[in-house]
Amino acid sequence: MLRTRTAVVAAASALALVALCLAHLSQGTAALAPADILRALGSSGSDGAVAVLVGSRLPRLVVGLLVGGALGAAGCALQAVTRNPLAAPDTLAVNAGAYLTLTACAAFGVSVGFLSGAAIALVGGLLAAGAALALSAGSRSSVRLILAGTVLALALHSITSVLLLLYAQETSGLFAWGSGSLGLGTTRGLLPTALVMAAAVAGLLLLGGRLDLLQLGDDQARSLGVRVLSTRVGTVGLAVVLSACAVSLAGPLGFVGLCAPALARGLRRWLPALRRQRALLVAAAVAGTLLVVASDIAVRALFGSLDAVQIPTGVATTVLGALFLVLLSRRMRTGAAESSPAGVATPGRLTARHPGWTLAAAVGLAGVAGVLALLAGDRFLLLGDVVNWLGGRASSRLTVVLDARLPRVLSASLAGAALGLAGVLTQTVTRNPLADPGILGVTGGAGLGAIVALNGASTFGIASGYGMVTAGALVGAALAAAALLGLTASDGADGVRLVLVGLGISAGTTALTTLVIVRSDPWNQAKAITWLGGSTYGAAVERTWLLAVLLVLCAAAVVRLHRAWDLLQVDDLLPRVLGVPLRRTRVGTVLLAVVLAALATALVGVMGFVGLAAPHLARLLAGPRHAVVAPLSAALGALVVIVADAVGRTALAPAQLPVGLVCALIGAPYFIWLMRRMRADT
Repeated sequence: MLRTRTAVVAAASALALVALCLAHLSQGTAALAPADILRALGSSGSDGAVAVLVGSRLPRLVVGLLVGGALGAAGCALQAVTRNPLAAPDTLAVNAGAYLTLTACAAFGVSVGFLSGAAIALVGGLLAAGAALALSAGSRSSVRLILAGTVLALALHSITSVLLLLYAQETSGLFAWGSGSLGLGTTRGLLPTALVMAAAVAGLLLLGGRLDLLQLGDDQARSLGVRVLSTRVGTVGLAVVLSACAVSLAGPLGFVGLCAPALARGLRRWLPALRRQRALLVAAAVAGTLLVVASDIAVRALFGSLDAVQIPTGVATTVLGALFLVLLSRRMRTGAAESSPAGVATPGRLTARHPGWTLAAAVGLAGVAGVLALLAGDRFLLLGDVVNWLGGRASSRLTVVLDARLPRVLSASLAGAALGLAGVLTQTVTRNPLADPGILGVTGGAGLGAIVALNGASTFGIASGYGMVTAGALVGAALAAAALLGLTASDGADGVRLVLVGLGISAGTTALTTLVIVRSDPWNQAKAITWLGGSTYGAAVERTWLLAVLLVLCAAAVVRLHRAWDLLQVDDLLPRVLGVPLRRTRVGTVLLAVVLAALATALVGVMGFVGLAAPHLARLLAGPRHAVVAPLSAALGALVVIVADAVGRTALAPAQLPVGLVCALIGAPYFIWLMRRMRADT
């Protein structure tokens, strides 16, 4: 019976793969029916069909098959060695590290050799995987490994984006390729890379028996004669080789290594043979090929063969993978204990004893930073220049410079204050010290809503002003927050699951934003990176009043609700006992945080980590009371973004870096440090 089932599943998989391959080969600008393809594959002539197949379609299909199989096998191996269904080349930063090294080679003109970049990508992938494993060392929970790897990947992507912006000509086209594209169009380097992939898969199959025993636990496996350390190192190394080869061929296709093993494990109920790692490895590789080829077919069927040339296949796999990440994180046991944000930080004695002076000092520092940011830029000004400008006595050239800098400083300060305050409110409501509107996908949803509104308005001939962008950001942020809270409502205080679901929403919204930008303006790489990275480049004073008014209203809310927020961050019981309307307060606080994050995104674009770092810095200085923490977090958020914007404008002048990328480079290490500091073992 089992043999019959195995034969049926194997035959069905083979038929599905053949059908998908024929469908894939039939897609393109030149019409080719399946009969023409079969005839051309069986002939050695030089007619048009053969030329089309050999010249473009077969290489694309072969790349899809190789990449899908490699990522599926790599994800399966990583999940087996970590005993974690969320482990994958994406969530362990392997793909991000490989992409960074390839981009750096293109930017600095380094030759990649006969392996077409696979060897260079391998170096980056190994370094990134080693860093992720080192950052999570000593933890009993594998969830910490995923969080460290995911945030490390965000930091590496930020560095890659910086290189793409600074070396736009040298890296032309790498932005779309960086989302995963099968449009190779050449067989250069394909054969040696395929041979390396085959050798890596063979090595994993040889280790399959040891991986079976490793599932029993380290001690049990060791007692049965398995060399645990060498098995793990060898498995991770071979998985990284497969991932690096895949990235060198098609860029980082998102989440294939996560989805394919999950699909294969779903068949275990009917096929117990898949409980063995060798069989599961093969099944995951086949599932990976089906997933990648089907995604490429779907993209070209949805957008047409001609327009789909600019659409990365990785967008489809990332959206699908984000859904898998959400579903898997909801089903897995995180082992997380409730950890209040107030319990993570131990406030300094001096600053906590004088909270008023601490707040005044933070506001003063933000003001000084604002003045210095006015002076900084491609040309440093003097304070007297600002005084003359304020008095209307400045030269026309100086007036132009300061008229351009003032809106940027003003936008950075308001957006930073809004994100700092939104971070405090989000962490209070979720009682999660890792929560942040950026990490939880709220700002990603706002960015997607804004870019959809912007492009939708231009499509229908509607004036796409700031009001349209703001409305889109509000709708997008609200939908993302509703999805996040709806998907985690039944999990109570499981903060780690909340973050994992939020990371899935963030990845999905980022992929869709990339799709909209590439679809609407495929040749403007700088626009896409700048929008996704957050920038004050297009700031205007008249766009800041709405957020300024909201922040004034928030000051009144802090005065009225700070005691309720103090109770809300403890547990649900204490506020009820003391008469706090729990549901109404929680919903109102969430809405306030969502609106703050949405307006900040509409002003400066997608920006992460500010809402994470500012509240923790505030608690480190003044303790957990919201009467001080909320305004202090807003002041520190403004200070961080003002400084990041000034650094982005001056560090590499006349070139400029988006402020969001600078914040990510600062915030990602802080997030990882915060994880290690948390008392609860996530």
